[in-house]
Amino acid sequence: MRIAVVGAGALGLYFGAKLAQSGNDVHFLLRRDYDAIMARGLKVCSVDGDFHLPKINGYRTPEEIGTADLVIVGLKTFANHRFRELITPLVGDNTMILTLQNGLGNEEALAELFGDGKILGGVAYLCSNRGEPGVVHHLGEGRIVLGEYIRGETAKAEKVAAIFNRSGIECRVTPDYLKARWEKLVWNIPFNGICALMMKPVDTLLSLKAMRLLITDMMKEVITGGNAQGLVKPIPLTLAEDMITFSERLSSYRPSMLIDRQEGRPLELDTIFGAPLAAAAGKGIEMPRVQELHALLLLAEKG
Repeated sequence: MRIAVVGAGALGLYFGAKLAQSGNDVHFLLRRDYDAIMARGLKVCSVDGDFHLPKINGYRTPEEIGTADLVIVGLKTFANHRFRELITPLVGDNTMILTLQNGLGNEEALAELFGDGKILGGVAYLCSNRGEPGVVHHLGEGRIVLGEYIRGETAKAEKVAAIFNRSGIECRVTPDYLKARWEKLVWNIPFNGICALMMKPVDTLLSLKAMRLLITDMMKEVITGGNAQGLVKPIPLTLAEDMITFSERLSSYRPSMLIDRQEGRPLELDTIFGAPLAAAAGKGIEMPRVQELHALLLLAEKG
């Protein structure tokens, strides 16, 4: 299978490197890392063991890559307006497009351009950061839950999941990718948001009892909002405590939104906050704590 990676940040480079390490035909659309990777290859510093890929199929434009069987989209969602430009040259009659982006609305935007049947939605649980050009630091996790945009169908998702699993990437198929999206938001909204707002890592937040209570309450708001969306099975409220327990193992981890703010990049507020708030409101569900955090982040982003 010919695989193209669009959005070669920490996520795209890590998963692409794992796929390439296992012998898959992987092609990376590169930007800032192009010169370093073409000169020295791609290095992954991982809790599971470091590895180095000396030769990488790297390109500056999608036209150079050509048609792929699978396109993995790892773009930051504030770049979704570039879908047509970056992905169209990669798409043929049988191409599958898998978005591993954060938040809500990415599958819908891709389906509008390329058709419902080509789109898969994936939720990545990955702790990784960019290092110097050509280096990715894998700090923990690294699993994917994926499903098809046409809910209930699984044949294409099973095919893609098999490729990930053979490459050492734990991947599970769900018939209801939307539930998986909301489950990820249960973590992303409070931790990405508060860490970015306060410019503090995960363990600093969890060191304060009052902050743990606020995070838990915010998670329960997200669960309630998600359960109003017609999910096949509801998300249990106990997921909030499970997420807190999981987060205690992350130590001083800096979520992606915190890194984006520290490095002066835009924040993924529309997909991680705006779209979930609108979806919940559309079902008559209010998420006041989430709404307050969103407003504060909008203010912070304006400087």
